[in-house]
Amino acid sequence: MAGKEEERSAAEEKKAEIKWNEETQRFETEDKEAYLQYHLLQIAGGKTAMDMVHTFVPRSKRGMGLAAKLCDAAFDHARSRDLAVIPTCSYISDTYIPKNPAWNSLVYKDEPKSSM
Repeated sequence: MAGKEEERSAAEEKKAEIKWNEETQRFETEDKEAYLQYHLLQIAGGKTAMDMVHTFVPRSKRGMGLAAKLCDAAFDHARSRDLAVIPTCSYISDTYIPKNPAWNSLVYKDEPKSSM
């Protein structure tokens, strides 16, 4: 029995692997069912910011920590590319960042320039 549980856990972990899809501006699970959507914006000083606008996890996958894994991948990506983060998504601003205050240094505090 333990072998089957280990296999299932490994399969679930593989499903939880997060991929960056640059073309669609999303971080997503391999099956593309759970994702974090972002847009790139120009901000002060000629820098670029990731406006993280939406995080979605289907009901069937909730409670597995996927939203946090999506955010982890997106914030790691932003840090590695020297991007500021605009946490427009309420999950990110109200839940993820308060639980992960180390990421506060990436959060852009001023209003972004309108792209219109």
